Amino acid sequence: MIKIPNKKIVVYGAPSCPWCLKLKDWLESKKANFEYIDISLPENSDKVKEMVKKSGQMGIPVTIIGDKAIVGFDKEQIAKLAEI
Repeated sequence: MIKIPNKKIVVYGAPSCPWCLKLKDWLESKKANFEYIDISLPENSDKVKEMVKKSGQMGIPVTIIGDKAIVGFDKEQIAKLAEI
């Protein structure tokens, strides 16, 4: 039985970031529901400010789960917090 996470997952990334793409593919393979925000798009400039405020960093990928920010592709921590 697949456990569907009930926590909101938001991923900030960019198409030029290989770790962002790996994270996105991994979440999709886990059938996780998540929002992906492409920070390279000019219309997402406010979202970039939001990401920096939540994570304290400019590095990507950044995954927000609940009130926790994970910088980088940390499968174990993301799986634990997202319950996937």
